[in-house]
Amino acid sequence: MKQKVADLDWNDLGFKYRDLPYRFEAKYKDGQWQEGKLTQESTVTLSEGAEVLHYGQEIFEGLKAYRRKDGKINLFRPDQNAHRFALSAERLAMPAYPEDKFVEAVKEVVKANEEFVPPYESGATLYIRPYMIGTSKVLGVEAASEYTMRMFATPVGAYIKGLNPAAYVVSEYDRAAYAGTGQAKTSGNYASSLLPTVEGHEAGFADCLYLDPREHKYVDEFGGANFFGITQDGQFVTPKSKSILVSITKRSLLEVAKRQGLNPVERQITLEEAFKMKEAGAMGTAAVISPVGSITYEGKKHVIHSETETGPITTKLYNELIGIQYGDKTGPEGWVQTVE
Repeated sequence: MKQKVADLDWNDLGFKYRDLPYRFEAKYKDGQWQEGKLTQESTVTLSEGAEVLHYGQEIFEGLKAYRRKDGKINLFRPDQNAHRFALSAERLAMPAYPEDKFVEAVKEVVKANEEFVPPYESGATLYIRPYMIGTSKVLGVEAASEYTMRMFATPVGAYIKGLNPAAYVVSEYDRAAYAGTGQAKTSGNYASSLLPTVEGHEAGFADCLYLDPREHKYVDEFGGANFFGITQDGQFVTPKSKSILVSITKRSLLEVAKRQGLNPVERQITLEEAFKMKEAGAMGTAAVISPVGSITYEGKKHVIHSETETGPITTKLYNELIGIQYGDKTGPEGWVQTVE
């Protein structure tokens, strides 16, 4: 059943899928992309031999639309999502969807579902999920010859509710080894992190923190977001690694931190150093910024700043980033696009 605006509580959306009226679909066949279009069909029909069902040839992205105070709608750096989507396709031997067409499709989907973009005062957003799957029938291990790219939207609240410190646990699993690759720079596949995430949630933690796959000594990233820390002398630091997602939020916060005089740097961060950070947080499209209240490793809890109060630097970074996304603050040129 299609979602109705009247049935939504803008202040209690949660983070879940809702079947909105429109989504975008484009198909790749005979060596080229066909013209994409909006559709009301939310069901995807596949052959039992579809490549995606057997060898996992699938990629996805995630971005948001923000209702401004004046009622207009902002997109935050959609061109960067388009580029990362193309890089993900390349990594999985899939045909890249044209980046300009990607941005156009995002705007079409948002415009068609405009009534579902939450009001400014709610603090909620419209989440857009583009994805591509291999659909041709295969048996041997090979790349598909036909693909479907779709893009749907759903109104969401905060992924991790409020700017409140959360507890995290260092994972005992090696996500890169589970995924079979140490090259997680693209959107890739999160399935390898599901088991440790489930176990972490059952133990009362917000998410798992993964270490580098080679030495298990350096911080890599959380299950669904990148890591950042504020050192005792006030520097913004974030891991530099070949096995973590190239995060658009991370790249944006590096620039915001620079503008705020935090001398940001990407470098290796040992787990022991992470325990001693003045402040720390998870950052990503869904998470935005979630303060780290504590990190538990081998049964020992390490409190970062506070388990109940968000640090002043993290708060300032959050307010600046959110301000840019909602149009209350001016960010670098090109960061925000308005849906006309």
